[in-house]
Amino acid sequence: MSLVCAICNEVPEHPCISPVSNHVFERRLIEKYIAENGTDPMNGQPLSEEQLVDIKVTHPIRPKAPSATSIPAILKSLQDEWDAVMLHSFTLRQQLQTTRQELSHALYQHDAACRVIARLNKEVTAAREALATLKPQAGLVAPQAVPASQPAAAGAGGEPMEISEQVGMTPEIIQKLQDKATILTTERKKRGKTVPEDLVRTEDLSKYRQVASHAGLHSASVPGILALDVCPSDTNKVLTGGADKNVVVFDKSEEQIVATLKGHTKKVTSVIYHPSQSVVFSASPDTTIRVWSVTGGNCVQVVRAHEAGVTGLSLHATGDYLLSSSEDQYWAFSDIQTGKVLTKVTDESAGCALTCAQFHPDGLIFGTGTADSQIKIWDLKERTNVANFPGHSGPVTSIAFSENGYYLATGAQDSSLKLWDLRKLKNFKTITLDNNYEVKSLVFDQSGTYLAVAGTDIRVYICKQWSEVLNFTDHTGLVTGVAFGEHAKFLTSAGMDRSLRFYSL
Repeated sequence: MSLVCAICNEVPEHPCISPVSNHVFERRLIEKYIAENGTDPMNGQPLSEEQLVDIKVTHPIRPKAPSATSIPAILKSLQDEWDAVMLHSFTLRQQLQTTRQELSHALYQHDAACRVIARLNKEVTAAREALATLKPQAGLVAPQAVPASQPAAAGAGGEPMEISEQVGMTPEIIQKLQDKATILTTERKKRGKTVPEDLVRTEDLSKYRQVASHAGLHSASVPGILALDVCPSDTNKVLTGGADKNVVVFDKSEEQIVATLKGHTKKVTSVIYHPSQSVVFSASPDTTIRVWSVTGGNCVQVVRAHEAGVTGLSLHATGDYLLSSSEDQYWAFSDIQTGKVLTKVTDESAGCALTCAQFHPDGLIFGTGTADSQIKIWDLKERTNVANFPGHSGPVTSIAFSENGYYLATGAQDSSLKLWDLRKLKNFKTITLDNNYEVKSLVFDQSGTYLAVAGTDIRVYICKQWSEVLNFTDHTGLVTGVAFGEHAKFLTSAGMDRSLRFYSL
């Protein structure tokens, strides 16, 4: 059996053994290694040349020392180079092994850290939901008792007109509505056709990009934001309604939730932020409309106006009354202070569920969309249907009045957007969208200059030319709500991917 050097894996010419590791080495190689490192190459323990033990073996006679110019001198030089290569190769093998061990350890640590982070995120989400549930619920009990007598008044169904008169659509209320409409019409005439100086120009609007995205507002277990609104007096405050039955108030500048409002027993499909008070409104298929205090974080009023799911919600310009539409085929006009329904009307000839509702900016007329593709215009004071706009096919999903008071935009499940002139009572523009495009939300900016459409994606059109100036496809799910900031300085959207997104320069 021949001896083999542990470094070069060859039979050594001058073998020696290390008492530290009990390995055999070529003496010249181990001496070079000790001179450089001072340790045994196999286990890293301290080792000196004096400790090496020579092994006696029979050797052939070695040649005399070569001269510098002879062939043996070249061979000696090559031998030295080979020794150096062997030492370097051995060192690299050791370093490779050490690096592999360190990499393996780092991968295990990273995997463990990812698991811990995922668990902590889950615990934080659960803690937030638990915290929201533990908020004082004293306000949720008393308000529900207020409308206890309401179903008898609001849900009579057979004779809504007579009951409405008894509930209190009084001459004082009608006069209040008329006075507000007169003021608003006068203000609009003063403004004329001038565009606000602070309004974002079209060329700047076309450069908008997503600047923020927030996905933690609503529960991940029942994903989806179904409704969106921005506070008119403080556009940093954004209101959302989710499939998780919660209403959330979010502060855009602070990037944090201001309030999570719980009380609905089904998903929240419509939300409105009061323009001058710290109050928000929400509607749900659970048949109720709820009035919430943002500062108190509780429900202050429950309006029970319908016998089926509430599909649309709109706040009157006075800030005192709510318009609602429902699958029970009725629209209702309610007082937000008392929670009582002032009037409740249906078009008996149509016999069709209402899908959405929106006040005209003056507040004396409003529009409703139906499940059989009709848009109906109603006179609030007379509580009569004064105009119908046919033309869509499929249920009407959204309607929006322009601030100029002349235009009405409507969308339905026919992948089209229609613009109507309220003076001529006719459709003057139809924008055909992509095949299978779902229109979920329409909104004009406060000046009536831009129209935003949300659904399969987000599109912004400039009014009068009706040309597309912006298109966003950042959402990974259906977009259910879109809204403009003050003077269109930003755009916000929400969708079924559970995210609230902001767009600006």
